[in-house]
Amino acid sequence: MDKKYLQWLELAFSHQLVRLFLVLLAALLVHFIVKRVLVRAVRDFSARTQNKLDDLFSQYKVFDLLAFLGPILVLRFGAALVPQMAPVLGKLVSVLWALFIALLVDRLLSVGLSVYERYPISRRWPLKGYVQVVKLIVYCAAVIVALCALLEKSPWGFLSGLGALSAILMLVFRTTILSFVASFQVISQGLIRVGDWIEMPKYGVDGEVVDVTLTNLIVQNWDKTLVTVPTYKLLEDSFKNWRGMEETGGRRIKRAVMVDQATVRFCDEEMIERFKKIHLIKGYVEKKVKEIEEHNRRLGIDPQASPVNGRRMTNLGTFRIYLEEYLRQHPQIRKDMTLMVRQLKPTPEGLPLEVYAFVSDTRWVYYERIQADIFDHILAAAPEFGLKVFQIPSGGDLREGLAALRRTDGGDG
Repeated sequence: MDKKYLQWLELAFSHQLVRLFLVLLAALLVHFIVKRVLVRAVRDFSARTQNKLDDLFSQYKVFDLLAFLGPILVLRFGAALVPQMAPVLGKLVSVLWALFIALLVDRLLSVGLSVYERYPISRRWPLKGYVQVVKLIVYCAAVIVALCALLEKSPWGFLSGLGALSAILMLVFRTTILSFVASFQVISQGLIRVGDWIEMPKYGVDGEVVDVTLTNLIVQNWDKTLVTVPTYKLLEDSFKNWRGMEETGGRRIKRAVMVDQATVRFCDEEMIERFKKIHLIKGYVEKKVKEIEEHNRRLGIDPQASPVNGRRMTNLGTFRIYLEEYLRQHPQIRKDMTLMVRQLKPTPEGLPLEVYAFVSDTRWVYYERIQADIFDHILAAAPEFGLKVFQIPSGGDLREGLAALRRTDGGDG
């Protein structure tokens, strides 16, 4: 009985399909053991260490590739047990080797990119797009090697055969090629970096750059929505980058108030005396009065004969000087950058008096707070100079005017 059993086993093992089955079964068992025992042990060990690099290896599943390495080696050396199936197993092993190497390079590049992104230079020179290009090349090379192994052809002959398909490949990968060239120009010239605030109204972009990939630019708008824009669109269309504002440390105020032109007039003695009591322009008013008096006296002009004779101070001009001095005294206005208060072209809504200055705090909330405080003061100070800020009459203004008109007429009709 034992002899017959041994003979049956010998006959079974001599069959090629049985040997192939046993080789495949051994490969599966090795894969299961390595994944369940060895890989898990390596993960647990890396989790207990203080080194952060091995945590990245676990995060990107570099250790998991060990589970694929065992079966590949079993198939590689087990092919000798099935001579008739050796060519097929050899091709399978070549394909698996190509896939294994491509996955290994992919995950190692991801680990290297994660390490690089921990340093501040990564915000200035993001490499994610280039890493994606390298990964694409690696996978293309792996596919070519695998196909050459299956078809038993030389890689160079296979590549020469792809020449006829170059036009189709250019059409299929047009966006990728354009985006790669654009990302190279954008990064090399420092046009956009991660963390920059950019605006592209055409694409609804107004926020902070969170990622620059091979094909897309990802921006988180201030309303927390995410917008993706093809990288090559950065060169085709215009965009605004606010990085210069952050680097110089000055955020611009460029806003005007509309002055009612009917309230602009020459300064009389009472008004000048009142202006002399204003601390910020006391010296200016005294100096200006002497300068104007000397000018009129030198030319023999009698300013009392007519209001338009000679030179005179105006309430609007004095108010403009007051605002300039107010901004120069403001602790959060940059004095080393452009600072002026200017008149713009008159409009039907009034005469624009524009403040052009730079706030030293570029943070959005604080900038808006400082700007609001400045214009609160401007609106409150304008009546002290005999000026009114224009605004379009509302329904309430019209009703009050009609009521006053009725009272003047002495009746309702």
